[in-house]
Parts: sequence; C-alpha cells; structure tokens
Amino acid sequence: MDNLDDPRLNYNYRTRERGTVPPDEKRDRFQWVSEVAYKNVHRIVARGYDTTELVEQGYGLTDMLFIDFQSRIPLIEEDQMLNYVMVVMLEDGLSSPAAIARTVASGKTILTQAAGSSILAFGHAYGAYQAFGRILDGILGRQAKGGKPLAEVVEAVVKEKLDDPALGISGLMLKDPAAKRMIARAEKLGVAGKYVALVKEMVTAAQRLSKEPVDIDLLGATGAVMFDLGFTPEAAWGILAVTRAFATGAHYCEEVEREAPVRLGQTLTPKEWYDGPEDRPVPTLEERKSVAKCMEAQTPEEWKQTFLERQKISGSGWAIVEEIDDPRRKI
Repeated sequence: MDNLDDPRLNYNYRTRERGTVPPDEKRDRFQWVSEVAYKNVHRIVARGYDTTELVEQGYGLTDMLFIDFQSRIPLIEEDQMLNYVMVVMLEDGLSSPAAIARTVASGKTILTQAAGSSILAFGHAYGAYQAFGRILDGILGRQAKGGKPLAEVVEAVVKEKLDDPALGISGLMLKDPAAKRMIARAEKLGVAGKYVALVKEMVTAAQRLSKEPVDIDLLGATGAVMFDLGFTPEAAWGILAVTRAFATGAHYCEEVEREAPVRLGQTLTPKEWYDGPEDRPVPTLEERKSVAKCMEAQTPEEWKQTFLERQKISGSGWAIVEEIDDPRRKI
C-alpha cells in the first residue's frame, strides 16, 4: 500500500478534514461519533488513531483490537500472542453453534444464514470467559483482602469448584497439547503474568484434590493469556466468540460439499426413532367425552398425581428441568 502521497490520487489525504464535519448547503455529510471512534466521508479514527494510516504503516487486525479495547499500541510480542490465540480459537469442533450452522446449511441456505443461526447458540456454555475471569479475580481479591497465602485461597476455591466447567481445569484435554502449548507460548514471548501463574497454581491444587486425572483445558489457558494481555473477561469473550464464529464457514462448506446431498426435511423419520405410545385409532366426536382427560383435580393429591403423570410424557415441555442460577451466589 503506502499510497497516501501518490500524486495520482484525486485528493490530498494529508489535508483532508478531521472530525465530524458540518453539513454543507448541498447535502448532509456522512458523520458518526462515539466514545471509541468517529468517522466522516474521509476518515475512520479509533481512539485517536487514523485507521487508514495504521494500515499503511503495517498495523493489522490484532493491533486494532488492542487499540479499540485498551486504547494502546501493543508490543510486538503481545500482538504475536493475540494472533496465536485467535488462530487456535478458529478450530471450532462440533460445538452447539457449529451443529446449528450445519443443520441450517443442510436446508440449502446461504452461508450468512448458517453463520447467523450459529450466533443463537452463543452464551455462557459456549465461552465461559466471564465466569472464568470472575473466579480468578475472586481468588486474587480474597487473597488481598484476607492476607492469607495464595496457595491456601486457591486450595479452598478449587475444592469448591472442582466440577465447575468454568474452572478451566478438567479432563477434556489430557491428550491434547493445545492448552499447554498456549501457556508455553505466552511464557516464551514474555507476556505471561499473574493470571497464567495463578492458573498453574490452580492446576496443581486440582490435580491434588481430584479423584480423576485433570489438567488445564483450553478455557483456562486462553482465558489466563487473554487476561494477562490486558483484556477484560467480557472483552475476551466477545473477541473469541466472534473469532470462533468464522469456523462456522468451514462447517457450512463441509456440510454442503461433502455430506449426503439430501435437503433437510426430505428424509423420513423411521418408526424405530419414535418413543411415544403405540398407534391408536382417532375417536369420533361422539366418543370424545369418554376418552378426553383434562387437568382438573378435586383434591391436592389428585392434582399431584396428574401432574406427575404429565411429567412422564417424553418429548414434552413437562419433562424439561430448568436450572436457574441464584444471582446471589458468591464466587
């Protein structure tokens, strides 16, 4: 690139106005402004940096993430580490968003529809960086407030949350070296800090307390590295969720190019997949009163019995068990 001063341009970029420009007499000028950036017909400026000039100088996407979220130019090592993290997170596996994207793709839709549908599955279970960050900050906060040794606080928290999927320590990656490699990469680049050190302390405690083999998983490694790079848990969740969304494109291509060319809805459901009642005749309207049952009950015992029978109906809303987290629960 490097063409801002090219004489063939039909304007002088260096002298074009900055800031949002007032409307002239002929037409309204395009202008937009926020606390993070502003842009007009000539420039897009983020945190005070002209994005065109940033690109001309050789800065890239990961640099812009540091500028947008932290208002600073990152070190080369930090930029390399974020690039590493985002490339690793492109691998999506058959997660819920990927499965939804493939299901939509099998209906012969376009890529944007499949990717858009995958976003519906984003949430706590998909990227628990917020919950993981609260656990780590909770440990550091309790240690600073109580003055107890860090190892003692870690031991208590890990013992309490050993089975919590947001702990970042599990048996998911005992044979997969990706998580450990990410930690090693951060240490080699010199960007590992207090969060990586804390997670390693947590892994030691978990391996001592757990009855099953456990080790750091990708949530724990990625979260710790992102926090040491200066991103908040919320920012880490947003950046990496969008990064992983690109993987739905690969799933879409595989679904439409390599899977059986059967359009969703054209395949028939075999009877052996059906687990409801046996086939039965449809009663006439005259027989309706003798076969119809309602939810009415005359006594509490009768109501409870009817309610329990409804809960046994497979595939109905009665069988769903809702687990609602108590917002008063302390981490």
